[in-house]
Amino acid sequence: MTFRENANIGGGRASRGGGGGRGGGGLAVGGGIGTLLIALVIMLFGGDPGAVLGGGQQAPTTSAENVDLAECQTGADANADVDCRMKGGMASLEQYWSQAYPKAPVPRAILFTGAVNTQCGQATSQVGPFYCPLDEQIYLDTAFFNQLEGQLGAQGGNLGELYVLGHEYGHHVQNYTGALQASQQDRQGAESGAVRVELQADCFAGAWISNASGPQGLLEPPTKEDISSALSAAAAVGDDSIQEKMTGQVDPHSWTHGSSEERMGWFMRGYDSGDPNQCDTLNAASVDDY
Repeated sequence: MTFRENANIGGGRASRGGGGGRGGGGLAVGGGIGTLLIALVIMLFGGDPGAVLGGGQQAPTTSAENVDLAECQTGADANADVDCRMKGGMASLEQYWSQAYPKAPVPRAILFTGAVNTQCGQATSQVGPFYCPLDEQIYLDTAFFNQLEGQLGAQGGNLGELYVLGHEYGHHVQNYTGALQASQQDRQGAESGAVRVELQADCFAGAWISNASGPQGLLEPPTKEDISSALSAAAAVGDDSIQEKMTGQVDPHSWTHGSSEERMGWFMRGYDSGDPNQCDTLNAASVDDY
């Protein structure tokens, strides 16, 4: 997946370092891959990371001062550098979602290394990418993309990385609409609120990518290889795929994000329709109704 070479990404709300300060743990969503890989616990890419957020981790934290990515100005920059790609992704996501929710606050993506302080508590890179609803920011260590490809078996590619960012931005949209609360009220199980929230974020990511390559968009139209990259990333972070890799067993009762098939299915529902209104996983009879 490539940005248009001359696309203006200078306004993308992304920076290195910083964060929202210390706060209560356990409220962030969207993280957990790294911890599962290291500790073999069931905290799957968005399960409640309270044990890691604010949980006494002593890893050095990123500087509290945000450093804007001033060198990232064009689509060519985004195509060449992963940090610039995240900034470009944020510019594109804001362009898309501000049309649907013009009064919604615009989140910032904080790119950190090692650990970072947030309003949801201190987080290490082990949590994986996540969204903190208390400070309305996305936190991401781009080294996660190496884990996604190397340890979880995703094929790699720019669209797979942008899918992850779009998923986290989807949690911000859910925070604004109130849908995010379902993940806290019903946290585990194949048809749980947590799974439905995560699958909706996948669908939102697909709807964004479908529209981001339009006449006014910042992205080039996706190729088949690009879509395959996104689907591979979605499949790699399916609950069943991770459980089987890590423990050799699959336990739907502990799921927090849905199966690989469900994650791919809802992403494609968003992409094929280009309509976030088609992403109502919370009221679907079943999460398999994609």
